[in-house]
Amino acid sequence: MAKQDFYEVLGISKSATQAEIKKAYRKMAIKYHPDKNPGDKTAEENFKKAAEAYEVLSDENKKARYDQYGHAAFDGPQGGGGFGGGGMDMDDIFSQFGDIFGGGFGGGFGGFGGGGGQRQARVKGSNMRIRVKLTLEEIAKGIEKKVKVRRKVQASGVTYKTCTTCNGSGQQMRVTNTILGRMQTATTCGTCSGAGEIMDKKPNGADAQGLIVEEETVSINIPAGVTEGVQLKVGGKGNEAPGKNSIAGDLLVLIEEIPHNTLKREGTNIHYDLYVNFSEAVLGTSKEVETVTGKVKIKIEAGTQSGKILRLKGKGLPSIESYGSGDFLIHINVWTPQELNKEQRLFFEKMSDDENFIPSPNKSDKSFFEKVKDMFS
Repeated sequence: MAKQDFYEVLGISKSATQAEIKKAYRKMAIKYHPDKNPGDKTAEENFKKAAEAYEVLSDENKKARYDQYGHAAFDGPQGGGGFGGGGMDMDDIFSQFGDIFGGGFGGGFGGFGGGGGQRQARVKGSNMRIRVKLTLEEIAKGIEKKVKVRRKVQASGVTYKTCTTCNGSGQQMRVTNTILGRMQTATTCGTCSGAGEIMDKKPNGADAQGLIVEEETVSINIPAGVTEGVQLKVGGKGNEAPGKNSIAGDLLVLIEEIPHNTLKREGTNIHYDLYVNFSEAVLGTSKEVETVTGKVKIKIEAGTQSGKILRLKGKGLPSIESYGSGDFLIHINVWTPQELNKEQRLFFEKMSDDENFIPSPNKSDKSFFEKVKDMFS
């Protein structure tokens, strides 16, 4: 089922400022907050949709990609696609966006499931970044890539115990005296960083956080039509974090395109220079051309002029937005002989004054600039 437009989710226009986006998200999140709608699955789903929309639209880079490509800009492996809203649980949302609500709910908006009480934070591991190089043929069809990554994971045998500083709450209460009286505030526990637990036993070979480095093969499903610079996300395949309730970071995959020897990409269109000899241009011929989706046979009409462009509809690259495919454009170049033997030279000298060899373009023969204009229109 198609996803709802992020601007529609937040009830704003595409020209909305960051302040307006933030205000709209806060309004939606308060409306559908689980504490106000206990047991309401529809409200919970709308709450997650609002968080997903805000995660993209509040980031200028993600917003620009979304405005250009829509949801397809983030459609990647495991539904991650460059933002985590679709796969977020409530703890993810509160940990990432809780500070936007100030004191709107108990415990600094951290009271989900507890009627405004304290909650311990879920520690998330760091993200990892890799580059994946693709050929035009791989981009045309989409591909599953298997890559080896070295990531931090919790060592076997590591155990944790309740943090004695915060007694497992993840927060410390501080009381200060002010001119307005005694003020009580909740801050993240400095001992456990809000996790509510600390390491009890550390196996040999583990670091100070109980983590070791392991190599793992990760599958990355790359959709057809990706472009240079697109970033995909494999959720949960980054570094792990310490703690029983922690969650792993993400593996961010930056796409690089390997230049093709003979083909040139222009968006979803592919350009190819085909050279024919003088005789083939005069008499006509058939040629077999290798496209990104396989070989095709084309016909060169007799009397074809150099610079003519043959367009093969739909033989280019697919659109990442699933709007069909581009075209394969064949640019005809007539190769002029640079060396002639005596017999050949005599023939062309004889033909130089022949009326069939005198340039006589008609109105249907477009100039170079007209062809360029047509190509980009």
